[in-house]
Amino acid sequence: MSRVRPVPGGRAVEVEPERVEGWIGRFADRHGAVEIRVGETEVEITAADGATARFETRGGTSLEEVIEKLTAPRRIGLVLVRLGGHSVGVAFGVEVEVSATDRKQVHGRIRAGGWSQQRFARRREGQARVALQAAADDVFRVLVPRLAQLDSVVLGGDRQALDVLRNDRRLSDVFAKAEDRVLDVPEPRRAVLDEAAERVRCVEIVIQDTQATEPGADRMDTGEGA
Repeated sequence: MSRVRPVPGGRAVEVEPERVEGWIGRFADRHGAVEIRVGETEVEITAADGATARFETRGGTSLEEVIEKLTAPRRIGLVLVRLGGHSVGVAFGVEVEVSATDRKQVHGRIRAGGWSQQRFARRREGQARVALQAAADDVFRVLVPRLAQLDSVVLGGDRQALDVLRNDRRLSDVFAKAEDRVLDVPEPRRAVLDEAAERVRCVEIVIQDTQATEPGADRMDTGEGA
């Protein structure tokens, strides 16, 4: 089943590159005849009822060439971080070639007041600092020596935790290669990293409906049942 997330003015769906052409056909069945414009960096699809869909390209001047580029395997750096856990790796296609996964204890927040709360808060901050430092060290060890081999980097997890890593000067070149999207992932474990390797192959298609479109996400638009 394809993953769908809300975006301003619409929704975004992850579609395997091999299914993009079929997805466009189902989009046309739902919304009417479509006009396809292949730009330098983006494909934009406009339907008869005004609904649009767009996705980024990786080269190509025609839809056939774009899909061929999208299906070609890429080597992607993965950085999945949540407070207390991280998983970092390099994936080629759907296979993770090298990885590092670790978990550090970080206590949750409490509502108690007084000095005990302050001591707990300081302890928690210290634990979080240690956990994020460990994550940054693994990103540096796993990805930095392999940066020249990577087509791009995909991030996932908690944005605040990722921002802490972004401020580590050792990792500036890693984040310079990062794509705009941030995967929504649970606590990073090796199995989560393997799933992320499959997801980053997907093409993220942004759909924007019009008032002429019936409310709710259509199964054909999201790629479900394909």
